[in-house]
Amino acid sequence: MTSTPTHADGGAPQGEPRRTALDAVHRALGATMTDFAGWDMPLRYGSERDEHHAVRDRAGLFDLSHMGEITVSGPQAAELLDYALVGNLAAVRPGRARYTMICDERGGILDDLIVYRLADDAYMVVANAANAQVVLDALVERQAGFDAAVRDDREAYALLAVQGPEAAGVLKSVTDADLDGLRYYAGLPGTVAGREALIARTGYTGEDGFELFVAPADAVAVWEALTAAGEGAGLVPCGLSCRDTLRLEAGMPLYGHELSRDTTPFDAGLGRTVKFEKTSNEGRFVGREALEAAAERAATAPPRKLVGLVAEGRRVPRAGYPVVAATGGADGDATGGATDARVVGEVTSGAPSPTLGKPVAMAYVDAAYAEPGTAGVAVDIRGSHEPYEVVALPFYQRAK
Repeated sequence: MTSTPTHADGGAPQGEPRRTALDAVHRALGATMTDFAGWDMPLRYGSERDEHHAVRDRAGLFDLSHMGEITVSGPQAAELLDYALVGNLAAVRPGRARYTMICDERGGILDDLIVYRLADDAYMVVANAANAQVVLDALVERQAGFDAAVRDDREAYALLAVQGPEAAGVLKSVTDADLDGLRYYAGLPGTVAGREALIARTGYTGEDGFELFVAPADAVAVWEALTAAGEGAGLVPCGLSCRDTLRLEAGMPLYGHELSRDTTPFDAGLGRTVKFEKTSNEGRFVGREALEAAAERAATAPPRKLVGLVAEGRRVPRAGYPVVAATGGADGDATGGATDARVVGEVTSGAPSPTLGKPVAMAYVDAAYAEPGTAGVAVDIRGSHEPYEVVALPFYQRAK
């Protein structure tokens, strides 16, 4: 089987950001909009800190329609995905989902993905907005020789998410799905506000929650029904800004920050996603040889590791800031105006943590400085060496 991918443009003139089916809703709510990966998306509706706390304490409602959906179907859909991706997708049962990655021949990460098995011979691959075309092109290229079809379904879905400890209660009032029986990283068809949906217990916030794949024409009705259902639970609309601080606290990587073509899953501490023993293709997949070498390197002498950093002061680190360590001398305490220090890493993500009440960051640092509690580590913030504590990830984990 073969397929020709379509190139979705959402009807927007070339050069202008695309708008989701919920664009008018966001503007009516007074959202601050931003161009994100070619989409006009809500950054915040009011206070991003209040939105963050709403998700941690109650519930938040997100528009994630910028994400890219790709359907892989046919008799050898499982074999194609086992070859194209690093995971063992043939072992995923229908109704379940798997976090995985797609890599190049060098083992570099092209994107991190969630793959839903919809049926024995059908999967939905969900890619990050900025990488959706890259993932689509790679799957089409790797499709050769497999009796499977790759279809660009980015136009077919709007994606909403309700996240937080009250998420299940909010959703139960507007769905016919058995949410109590829906496990984490599972999805099932159902209705939300009378509209057909794929209801998945997944998310990117560190809280319990659900992602709802619906037809774009149904997005406004579903949003409004969830908003009404969540009034008593304190549900609020949430933008991309708080989604970033939520995922950072939960230690979840972001492509272009912790993940890139220059990092392998093993570099990012996500070697568990790579399955060398696969159900199909005799374990053959793109990047296997390079990833075997990366696995050995990570087990014996990793050059750098991904760690958490928690500030002792109030200054916030940002991506790209150097991580330094004192090397001795009068100013060698890695604080204030220290000059006797050397670069031992780089911040990949940083922000004030509303939950912890202090700045936090993720960073790649030399293995010698990666042990939690390592002393003498600082972040160079515009020439000032601000002390940080090395901690294990995640910064925050919800009570089970």
